[in-house]
Amino acid sequence: MARILITGGVGYVGSHCTKALAATGHECVVLDNLLAGHREFARWGKLIVGDIRDAATLNSIFADHRFDAVVHMAALAYVGQSVTEPSHYYDVNLNGTRILLDAMVRAGVRAIVFSSSCAVYGEPSEMPISEAARLDPINPYGFTKLACERMMDDFEHAYGLKSVRLRYFNAAGADPAAEIGERHSPETHLIPLVLDAASGLRPDIHVFGSDYTTPDGTAFRDYVHVCDLAEGHVLAAKHLLGGGKTLAVNLGSGRGVSVRQVIEMARQITGREVIVRDSPRRPGDPAHLVADATKARETLGWTAGRSDLATIIADAWRWQLGRTTAKA
Repeated sequence: MARILITGGVGYVGSHCTKALAATGHECVVLDNLLAGHREFARWGKLIVGDIRDAATLNSIFADHRFDAVVHMAALAYVGQSVTEPSHYYDVNLNGTRILLDAMVRAGVRAIVFSSSCAVYGEPSEMPISEAARLDPINPYGFTKLACERMMDDFEHAYGLKSVRLRYFNAAGADPAAEIGERHSPETHLIPLVLDAASGLRPDIHVFGSDYTTPDGTAFRDYVHVCDLAEGHVLAAKHLLGGGKTLAVNLGSGRGVSVRQVIEMARQITGREVIVRDSPRRPGDPAHLVADATKARETLGWTAGRSDLATIIADAWRWQLGRTTAKA
């Protein structure tokens, strides 16, 4: 099996990917600056605390380990924050990726699995969204992801670096064993916020926008289980390590649900009341985002087998209850 560097590997998605890669026999080394990651999630590989923008640290890591591939998930990922602090996003997401790619080239590593985003599509005119849709991000976060994809095209042309760009839709849920799960500070994702309200950790849940052109006025999103995302990374690494070509693929369930539908499902799963407050739209949020994941199925053999809404919320609730009990 391969030795793989995982940047951002103790974050939410990163830790689930590290666990999945280790379970298939890969040797995992995690690089994370711990600003958004959690040291206690470093259970399935060596943790090196460092920043992808530090070229000297990267050179040392690549010299010491001789990696076969990189899985790159270290990034800033708050859409609203990217609108108010774009400079920070260009520095970390774009400049950090360039420094990482330079280090890979110097070390002779020519395979990277990249954590991209459906934000590269902006407000598509057709649903579901296929990879053939126009790439037209409407916020700095999405633009940095698209710029990184373009950079990888140029690095392939110049240096032979192959990549699989995994365009996530809305990551959700938690490890079914409840060993790891979603924990951000601040928390902005809908499902953990709803479950916080259900468990009494917050008084209510704000619905940002109730006047979208959708059946119930709230935004429609495609929620994909984090373990399905992790499996996508395993398959992408297998593809590249087997000599496969560069790909860009969507990872999503193909099913859109509204904010109000998520809240209602959370009420059913938890048996708890959730108080809702309507609030204005957030800047940079599109009304609809639903994936066509046909290409991922055909090229990688990937399916979103755990991504029905009830399973996502049940797994997230199990993780939430464990955290609440631990704090008691």
